[in-house]
Parts: sequence; structure tokens; C-alpha cells
Amino acid sequence: MLDVALLMANASQLKAVLEQGPEFKYYLTVIVLIAASLFFQVVAGALFVHMARKNLNDVANQRKLNIINNVATVLVFLTVIINIFITAFGVQKTGSQ
Repeated sequence: MLDVALLMANASQLKAVLEQGPEFKYYLTVIVLIAASLFFQVVAGALFVHMARKNLNDVANQRKLNIINNVATVLVFLTVIINIFITAFGVQKTGSQ
């Protein structure tokens, strides 16, 4: 559920930046960071779904699932770091809507 909340927050931040337009000081930077965050969230979510569909009790799957779990963990960590930078650049909603 936290991933869904973060996904919605990123979508809202993207909307706010797009509404402010290119005159926003960090426009391109924030757009790239939000896009990277959204991409990493979707990939991590797909990896989690893939892991859930496999049988962990099958010894043949354990090494592959361990690698996938490690990759997903790194993606989640990167997503958190990226969102810290997004917050630092101060995406603000305009008063128009």
C-alpha cells in the first residue's frame, strides 16, 4: 500500500511541475527525477509480482528469487533516495486548481 501511496504522490508532483511549466527553476531536473522514480516503482512492483508467483520452497527457484529480491530491494532504496531529492527541490502546487 505504501508503494501505491508513493506512486500517487509522484503522479501528483508530476502534475504540479507540469502545471508550473518550464519557468519553474528545476523543471527538467524534477521531471527526470519523478520519471526515474515512477520507472523504478513499476519495475520493482513487477519484480515483486514475479517473485510472488514462484514457489520459494522449490530449491531450483531459490537462487533466482534471491537475486530478484536483491534487485527489487536496490530499486526500492533508489526510489527512496530519488524521492528525497524530489522533496528537496520543492515541488509546489500552484493556486490555479
